[in-house]
Amino acid sequence: MRKYFITGLLILVPLAITAWVLNLVISTMDQSLLFVPVRWQPRTLFGFDIPGLGTMLTVLIVFLTGLLTNNLVGNYVVRIWERLLQRIPIVNSLYSSVKQVSDTLFSSSGNAFRKAVLVPYPHRDSWTIAFLTGTPGGDVKNHLVGDYVSVYVPTTPNPTSGFFLMMAKENVVELDMSVDAALKYIVSMGVVAPDHVPGAETAGKP
Repeated sequence: MRKYFITGLLILVPLAITAWVLNLVISTMDQSLLFVPVRWQPRTLFGFDIPGLGTMLTVLIVFLTGLLTNNLVGNYVVRIWERLLQRIPIVNSLYSSVKQVSDTLFSSSGNAFRKAVLVPYPHRDSWTIAFLTGTPGGDVKNHLVGDYVSVYVPTTPNPTSGFFLMMAKENVVELDMSVDAALKYIVSMGVVAPDHVPGAETAGKP
């Protein structure tokens, strides 16, 4: 009896969590319908809401924005818009910071989260998985003696929160592991281990 119950949980719990996450994402993206005039909204036209329609609208807006900005006219409009934002106090610093982060994360030429590494954290006798994000810059590098790298240490099971650390490069071990596999390992709290790599015990041992 207990065996069947646990088996049922192992099947239904991942499905339930996946459905919950998808529902949360779709419900959030459906909020884009609030920008549509009331007379054109599904509730007005058909008398009921259509789940997922706002998600399709959001995806379409993102696609069209990328399509329109990939030409001379679109680039010119974007430059004018950014110059306007740069003239607005507070908004300027906020927009610039967010844009730098998004450009780094989503740009195909960016280096953020391109490499999974092993770092000593929270002390030298314990290790955790982190992601290489770059090298220290600004006045910070003037106060660091030696070769340092910047890493992001995610928390478990929510990798969207974590810690930004600057560590000596000699203490950071690059892993023969994809970012996706590392994230899955972190989210599962070490339960879902990545595929075994022959020879990794000796080649990448800290």
